[in-house]
Amino acid sequence: MNNFVYQNPTKIIFGKETIGKIGEEIKNHNIKSVLILYGKGSIFKNGVYDKVVDSLKANNIQYIEKGGVKPNPVLSFVRETVRLVKRNNIEAILAVGGGSVIDSAKAIGAGAVYDGDIWDAFEGNVKLSDSLPIFSILTLSATGSEMNGYAVITNETENKKWAFTAGLSSYPKVSVIDPTVQFTLPKEQTVYGAIDVLSHIFELYFDGTPETDLPDELAEGLVRTIIKSVKTLIDKPEDYNARANLAWSATLALNGIIGAGRNYGDWATHSIEHSISAFYDVAHGAGLAVIFPAWMSYNINLINDKLIRLGRNVFSHDINEGSQTIKQLVEFYKSIGAPVKLTDFGIQENDLNKLADNAALQAPLGALRKLERDDIYQIYSIAFKGEY
Repeated sequence: MNNFVYQNPTKIIFGKETIGKIGEEIKNHNIKSVLILYGKGSIFKNGVYDKVVDSLKANNIQYIEKGGVKPNPVLSFVRETVRLVKRNNIEAILAVGGGSVIDSAKAIGAGAVYDGDIWDAFEGNVKLSDSLPIFSILTLSATGSEMNGYAVITNETENKKWAFTAGLSSYPKVSVIDPTVQFTLPKEQTVYGAIDVLSHIFELYFDGTPETDLPDELAEGLVRTIIKSVKTLIDKPEDYNARANLAWSATLALNGIIGAGRNYGDWATHSIEHSISAFYDVAHGAGLAVIFPAWMSYNINLINDKLIRLGRNVFSHDINEGSQTIKQLVEFYKSIGAPVKLTDFGIQENDLNKLADNAALQAPLGALRKLERDDIYQIYSIAFKGEY
């Protein structure tokens, strides 16, 4: 393992009937006003909104609201909300939703204390280290954004879906995770969320760092738990233990714990998928279900032993070739209703050049192997044909 420093400042409050604690937590940070940020309004149907507002009122915290965050959050919304926060002298952001809402909150929080345009940070033209405090109520487990400092936003006018962080200040101060509020999620959101979580683990697991036995054991345990949980939830969406295990696995997958001692992950696959969802508004997890097996196939000579280890410890002790693990993963994705090739999104072969050009804007990609434009095109080609 590599040397590392591990620090995660986020406090997690996990379990049933915990949403009502948020007001007291915000008050304990001497905050008197917040922006409640949410998506398309599901929090009004599942009772989360009422619990949040009651808790804020009980602790004398003033609030304004802003809804409308999209599943692939966009820059125009972030800019508009930054202006709203500045006009109203808001002291903190309370994100109530999934990763898209929390990511938007991070961009808004940093943008609210920066004199320039927040997109400067995404472009890498400025390095930010300050933000309004972020708090979150998680309603969809997928991105791990509730316990990390990263945000992904799409600049819809330039078709750039890129990431940024303002360091430790972008980590939520407190995140509340009540698995029961995820009982009513549509099947597709549960499935794509689980695939997103698995992909975070794979980004770390396959980054090429040698001698990572303990982080690998942790990662494999999470993969087994996620697969078991999502299989249960397809038929029993209100199974609390399965929801709780999936939710906590999602948080642990990207809060730094299984990345400690590694090269901090490969992340080429996420960048390659971002171009798909930037152009086609595909669910991130759905795109990753297609791209990760293609990335694995393209790099099989570099990760064959690691694929065998993963396959034996997750799928079958009889696996003796990395390609067998890839096939098992693809079959699992099929079994839970996920897409497995680009044609499932209506993408045509003549679209691959456009996608490769877009993804290559940030090339070279990856840590295991530096991917240039031609490499990226080949991965899209594998994903288009579905030949894993």
